[in-house]
Amino acid sequence: MNTKFLSRMFAGLAALILLIAPGLRAQPKPADPEAMRAGKQFLTPKVYSLEEDKAVLALFADLRVADVCDGMDKVGLQNLGLMGSEIQPLWKDPKDFKHRIVGIAVTARYVPTQDPPASARETREFDQWVGKWYNEKSSEPFAPLLREGSVLVIEEHGHDVGSIGSNNILSWKQRGCVGVVSSTTARDTDEIITQQIPLYFQRPGRGIRPGRNEIESVNAPIVCGGALVMPGDVIVADGDGVIVVPRAKAAEVAAYARATIESDKAARRKAYEALGLPEDKSVR
Repeated sequence: MNTKFLSRMFAGLAALILLIAPGLRAQPKPADPEAMRAGKQFLTPKVYSLEEDKAVLALFADLRVADVCDGMDKVGLQNLGLMGSEIQPLWKDPKDFKHRIVGIAVTARYVPTQDPPASARETREFDQWVGKWYNEKSSEPFAPLLREGSVLVIEEHGHDVGSIGSNNILSWKQRGCVGVVSSTTARDTDEIITQQIPLYFQRPGRGIRPGRNEIESVNAPIVCGGALVMPGDVIVADGDGVIVVPRAKAAEVAAYARATIESDKAARRKAYEALGLPEDKSVR
């Protein structure tokens, strides 16, 4: 056989091996079906220190959802992170904007129960059943994770239940929580408005958790308002709704958003002056 032909053939084979080798090396290890039956989480949240959280939050101070949305466009995340317009603030403060949220996500997921509700019972027995359910099935294991600058983001589904109420939302605030976002409901809404704790949700819910839901996970990836929320993401909320900023892109998003709002304020200050309007917090 022609040696020149053989050389070309071996060279071609070598090139082919080099071409396909990376793909062969990249093949994932086959999953163990039996291990998978116990459940597996494929998105692993990164853990951040309080100091890291504070540094990021300083970048987002006083930014609006609209500005942050522009920043998301700038980094190539157009239409990502925006929760659906059904997620709205329970109350608004048009003067001091106390309803606004800028914080770091702590997540929780409640799922509808498959267990039956309580039948009619004597008061003591019913109260014992309620307490047992709260302790064993629908507790708040996320509470110790709340700290200065936290936003509690809850994923729930469809049932008429008030996992968020005027009492526990106060306890979360005491731990440093700056606001709460829920994919569905909350109860005691009159009191929450009076307490001036920022809450974004779909609608009021009336029932208690026992007989209705169970805690499924804490500080795992969740979906709220159609947007993925990873623990540690930046949450910004105001009258325009809620946006989720992936932590890895936070600094770049904030830099563009900051330039946007400063330009907007400068233009509106001139308009205020021309119209003879007194300055307010929105242009300072």
